[in-house]
Amino acid sequence: MRLIELSFPESVDTQPLLKSCLRAGPLDHRLEPPDDRGRRVLRLYFKSGDGQEAIDAIQGLMADTVDWRLVVIPIEATLPKEVEEEDPEARKKRKTLALREELFEDIASGAQLNRDFLVLTALSAVVAALGLNANNVAAVIGAMVIAPLLGPILAFSFASALGDLDLMVKSARTAIVGLTLGLAISFALGMALSVNTLSGELVSRTIVGVDTTALALVSGAAAALSISTGVASALVGVMVAVALLPPSAAMGLYAGEGEWTLAARAGLMLSINVVSVNLAALFTYRVKGVRPRTWLERKSAKRSVFVNYAVWAVLIVALTIAAWQVAIYDANLAAVLRRG
Repeated sequence: MRLIELSFPESVDTQPLLKSCLRAGPLDHRLEPPDDRGRRVLRLYFKSGDGQEAIDAIQGLMADTVDWRLVVIPIEATLPKEVEEEDPEARKKRKTLALREELFEDIASGAQLNRDFLVLTALSAVVAALGLNANNVAAVIGAMVIAPLLGPILAFSFASALGDLDLMVKSARTAIVGLTLGLAISFALGMALSVNTLSGELVSRTIVGVDTTALALVSGAAAALSISTGVASALVGVMVAVALLPPSAAMGLYAGEGEWTLAARAGLMLSINVVSVNLAALFTYRVKGVRPRTWLERKSAKRSVFVNYAVWAVLIVALTIAAWQVAIYDANLAAVLRRG
């Protein structure tokens, strides 16, 4: 459950405000009388997943009002226990979706380019590169746990769904800096260390195929679904890191060693994964109904989504064809070696 609390001046006409909010179907509500500062408080109680209609109505009615504040508070428990009166069939069809404002706060915070992001990216790149080089699966998994790559990737897709250009630029910058930093660190390690070209963990990041695209698409969809429904994102963050961090570290290691062909293969896997995660996340946000509030914003977002769909779709087709050709080449080479 969640509590939506609105504080506003007593001069605001409460009749249309209350009527619009009650249309959203709150479990309970309370309108406080004016206090000694001439302010009133409206409290609305909603089931988890509900309340977006009320928030949108409040923002529309308060557009020309100053000195108002809306706060969303999660409710851990309430008594007496609510009696479930909703029809089971209707309950199955009802979408479970976090509030747009909640999503924006959570996702935008993950797109910030700050010291913590840079330090975690650097540490995860070092651990991943060393783990790949030593064929240490545990180290590679540990690197994926601390990698902060989920934030900017999902923030870019979320910004595309809302048509928020500022967040798109911010998240794209953070993602590019993070990936570049990881590549630079692994490249330096590749130059400083003797790269173990027999490491199974390292070699596996140069083997690409159609399944590479499938894994990244599933990772992106799972991450976006987790975020949009308000579920903890730690595990899906690891899934996205699986798709992005190891091939990035492998590409840097091989490039530092001067193995440019293997580095290009790892780079192809990385490119497929970045595009697939963004495409799947954008599609998932769309299916879950993540859209702007006003008609004008929706019109702008529609153009943004169309452009992103077109760009990501063209890229994923081209990259998947390239991966398919590489897989065919590897299969033919293996057949020749077996016969020889």
